[in-house]
Amino acid sequence: MTNNLLNFTIKTARKAGELILKSRKKGLQINEKGKNDLVTNMDKAAEKLIIKEIKSAFPSHSILAEESDFLNETTPEDYAKSKFIWLIDPIDGTTNFAHGLNEYAISIGLFKTAKSEHSKNFQYLSGELIMGVVFAPALNELFYAKKGKGAYLNDKKIKISNISKLKNSLLATGFPYNNRKRNLPYFSTMIDQSQAIRRLGAASLDLCYVAMGRFDGYWEFDLKPWDIAAGTLIVKEAGGKITDTNGNMLDLFGKDILATNGKIHQEMIKAFKKL
Repeated sequence: MTNNLLNFTIKTARKAGELILKSRKKGLQINEKGKNDLVTNMDKAAEKLIIKEIKSAFPSHSILAEESDFLNETTPEDYAKSKFIWLIDPIDGTTNFAHGLNEYAISIGLFKTAKSEHSKNFQYLSGELIMGVVFAPALNELFYAKKGKGAYLNDKKIKISNISKLKNSLLATGFPYNNRKRNLPYFSTMIDQSQAIRRLGAASLDLCYVAMGRFDGYWEFDLKPWDIAAGTLIVKEAGGKITDTNGNMLDLFGKDILATNGKIHQEMIKAFKKL
């Protein structure tokens, strides 16, 4: 079944990518969802296409998508009633897309639910990510992973880097739309302890670049489940490590993430804990 799901998801991502590339040439309608947070007519059109494909093929599955804003209406308990949840970002890196940069991607993850649980600090869904697809149409790069089957870029298997020291690492990060200053102490610390830091503006691609060794580590705050679902599995299947920035179990609803090649993970956590 997972092979069929993967083929379906890849086909759907490519359809959305084709729509985006064709429509991009015709011009965009750009609006602000909030301060520094853009949305275009293509975000909505691509999401509509993806949701239509999923609902047609898998009518019993739930969907959590950026532009549909399901989170404001639905709790983890509600989603736990569904066996599968699709997590969709139709254009991750909308600001890049709106300004004509090619670093944007369609991100589609599939989560198999177990139940809704509570920890000391947050409510979360118990289960596992079983599939992730990230497609950067302008770059013609298709990343995908299936649980237990490895991670791939354009059908070639990928793996994390061998960098073992933070001082030799190339890192990536991002800055939240609503609180950019939150990340400044972390950025300042890492810029002194790493070789360099990049800021691409698309969390899904940051994660995929960790998975294939372009980056050695990546962290960010105030993210949404659809930002990280697909990329998280791709990193894991490429041999990387995923936690929150404190080194605890990653919660898709927890809003912060640390992804590395595993070799520099503890060094980064140690540095973060001093802040």
